[in-house]
Amino acid sequence: MAYPLLKQIGSAQDLKRLETAQLEPLCAELREFLIESVSKTGGHLSSNLGTIELTVALHRAFTTPQDKLVFDVGHQCYTHKILTGRRAGFDRLRMLGGLSGFPCPAESEHDAFVAGHGNTAISVAIGMARAKKLKNEPGKVIALVGDGAFTGGMVYEGMNNIDTLNNLIVILNDNKMSISKNVGSLARYLTQLRTKPEYSRAKAGLETVLAAIPLLGTPFVKLLQSGKALLRRGIYHSTMFEEMGFQYLGPVDGHDVLRLTEMFTNLRDQYAPVFVHAVTVKGKGFKPAEENPGEFHGVSSFDPSHLTDPDVAPDASFSTHFGNELVELAKENKELCAITAAMKYGTGLQFFYRRFPERFFDVGMAEQHAVTFAAGLASQGLLPVVSIYSTFLQRAYDQIIHDVKLMNLNLLFAVDRAGLVPGDGETHQGIYDPAFFSQIGLPVWSPCNYAELSYWLRMLVERGGGPRALRYPRGAEAPSLAALGCTGKPFDVYSAGKADLALVSYGALTEEVLAAADLLRAGGRGVDVYKLVQIFPLPDELPAALAGYNTVAFAEECVAVGGIGEHLRTALAGCGWAGNYIHKAIRRDQKLLHATVPEMRQALGLDRDALAAAVEGKNA
Repeated sequence: MAYPLLKQIGSAQDLKRLETAQLEPLCAELREFLIESVSKTGGHLSSNLGTIELTVALHRAFTTPQDKLVFDVGHQCYTHKILTGRRAGFDRLRMLGGLSGFPCPAESEHDAFVAGHGNTAISVAIGMARAKKLKNEPGKVIALVGDGAFTGGMVYEGMNNIDTLNNLIVILNDNKMSISKNVGSLARYLTQLRTKPEYSRAKAGLETVLAAIPLLGTPFVKLLQSGKALLRRGIYHSTMFEEMGFQYLGPVDGHDVLRLTEMFTNLRDQYAPVFVHAVTVKGKGFKPAEENPGEFHGVSSFDPSHLTDPDVAPDASFSTHFGNELVELAKENKELCAITAAMKYGTGLQFFYRRFPERFFDVGMAEQHAVTFAAGLASQGLLPVVSIYSTFLQRAYDQIIHDVKLMNLNLLFAVDRAGLVPGDGETHQGIYDPAFFSQIGLPVWSPCNYAELSYWLRMLVERGGGPRALRYPRGAEAPSLAALGCTGKPFDVYSAGKADLALVSYGALTEEVLAAADLLRAGGRGVDVYKLVQIFPLPDELPAALAGYNTVAFAEECVAVGGIGEHLRTALAGCGWAGNYIHKAIRRDQKLLHATVPEMRQALGLDRDALAAAVEGKNA
C-alpha cells in the first residue's frame, strides 16, 4: 500500500498540519500499515489496532515531549512511535539494533517512561505531574491505561493520591465493556459540554463566588455538589472516579478521532484531574484480531490469509505442552486448580480452561493477588498450579515469601518464559527467579525438553508437601535437547572419556554448553557435561561428583549474584574442593537487548564460542 498520508508524517508536528478531514483516512492507513508490518516482524497487534484513534487525537491536541504520554502497558505504543518519526524502523521492530517494542526513553525523547509491566502508568504519571508542579513546568501528563490494568491494585493505589493535579489526565482504554443504553446520547452530550473550557472556568468562578458568601456560601456549594453527584450517579455510574477527585468524562467512542481530538484540545485547559473513559474495540479493523484478541495480543510473523484457531494448539512450545499435560493431570486429580494472571493463552492454559472451567482462574493483571489467592486455595486442601511468566512473577515476591513459603503450603509455581526471552527487551527477561526462589529456600526444577517437562510436572504435582517451582523457557525445545530424552534423575552426566573439566548448566542453555563441549573436544580437551534438572537445592551427590575435576564451569541464564552458580561454588568449597571455578551468568553491568535468544547469548558471553573461550582462559 502506498500510504500517501502516512508518508507525510515525519514527526508529530506534521500531524498537526493535516486537515481535519484527513484524520480518519490517516487512521485507516495506520491500521493497514500495522497489520502489514507486524505480520512480517511479529509483535503486539490487537492492542495497537485498538488505540490508533486515541493516539492520533492525543498527538493532534498535545505536544510531546513537553506533554508526557505514559503508556500502561507499553506494547500499545506502536502508533505513537510512528507519529514521532520512527515509521521507517518498523521493518526491524523488536530485532537487534531495531526499534524496541515498548516505550524507550533512550530511543526517543518522546518516550516518557519504560513500560513493560502493567498497572504502573497512573503512579508514574502522578509523579511526573507533581514534578511539573514543583518545577513550574508547563504541559500535561497523560496516562493511557487499558482496562486490563484495572484488575491490578496499583492502579487504585495511584488514583487514591491524585490530589488536585490539574495537569493530570488519565484515559481508560476500555475494550471490554460496551456503552449501555442509559448512558448513550445524554452522557455524550454532557461530556461534550463539560470538556469546554468555558464550562470549567464558569464552574470554578461560581463556586468561588458562592463560597465567599458569609454563613450560607459554603453549605450552598456543598448542596450543589451533592446534587450534581446524584445526577452523575444516574447518568455515568462514575462515582468511584469522581470521589477520588477526578472530573469524569465519558463513556466516549474511542474510535471517533474527530470528537476525541476536540475533547483533548479542550482539555488543555482543565481545573482538576481528568478521567476519560474511552470505549474501544481491541483488534479494531482486523476481523481475526477482533474475534480473538487474546490470540493476537503478541504474535510471531504470520500470514494474514491463513490464521489458526486460538483454541487449537499452535506450533509446539513449552507452554502448549505444559497446558496439555496439566489437563491430563487434572483428570486424575480433582483437587488440582490452575491460576494465571491475564495470560491464559500465553501460558497454554486455554486447554485447561476449556476442559475444567470451574477449576481455572484468570485473576487479571494481578500477580500479587494470584499468589495469595492460590495460598488460600492451598490452605483448604486444594492443589493450585500458578502459571505466570517469570518476569511478571517478580511482582509477587512478597506474597511468595509471606503468604506461601512461611506457611509451607502445597502449591506449584509453573514459571513460563524462564531464562532469556526474545524480542521484548529488558523488561521481560526471566533471569531472576532462580535467584529469588533459592534465597528463600523454595525448591526449583528446570527441564530442558518436553519429556523432562512431562515427567517432572507429574512428579511435582504428585509430590505434595511445601511450595515448589518448575521453570521452562519460551518457545519450542531445541532438537539437540529433545534428543536427550528424560532419565528422571536430578542431573545427568554426558562424558566422552577421561576429563579434567566439567561444564555444568540447566534448562535451555544446556544447548550451548553441549555445543561448547563438542568444540573443546575437537581441540583435544577432555570435557564432561553435567545437565541439572533439580537446580535448588542442588542434588546431594553433585558436589562430590564434581570434586574430581580440576576446573568446573557453570553457565546459566540467570543473574550472577545470587544465582545457582554461586550456590554450587559454596557447595564445592564446603567439601574442600580448591580447583578453578568459572561462573558464566548475567552481570549487573550487562545490557539486556531486544533481540533473538542466540543474539542475546552472544552479547552476554553465554554462547558456545564464548563458553569454550572462557574455560580456555581467553576471555573473562
